[in-house]
Amino acid sequence: MTIAVTRNTPGRFDGFLASSMQEIAPGVYVAPVMKKSVRERVWHVMMEWSELLPDDAGVVLFWRNPDAPSKLSIRLLGWPKKDFVEHEGLWLTHRDLTEAHDTEELLKQAEVEEQPIGEEDPTVLPTGSAEGLL
Repeated sequence: MTIAVTRNTPGRFDGFLASSMQEIAPGVYVAPVMKKSVRERVWHVMMEWSELLPDDAGVVLFWRNPDAPSKLSIRLLGWPKKDFVEHEGLWLTHRDLTEAHDTEELLKQAEVEEQPIGEEDPTVLPTGSAEGLL
């Protein structure tokens, strides 16, 4: 499965992706089966057009790859302004904290001790006070 997600791209990007993939929602394109050569050609064309992208526009293309972290290969063009970091075999999204983040709340949550999971049934979390979480 190959998936492309666009944001604020010029019409030629959407038209081109719609010619080779199914648009299942605005800006979301899927191809259940896409050969590597086709995927590479699609990406190459979008790279050639990258200078047409406004600052807040971009494309994310991802597909199943058993050898990649999280079993996904990811390519980014333009937005999003985030970093994908491989950690212990998974892709994690990293971005810096901004003024919109409540850093005091994040620090409080980091200090809360987690309760151990009950040994009787590991699917049941022990009950306890929610004090310190609110």
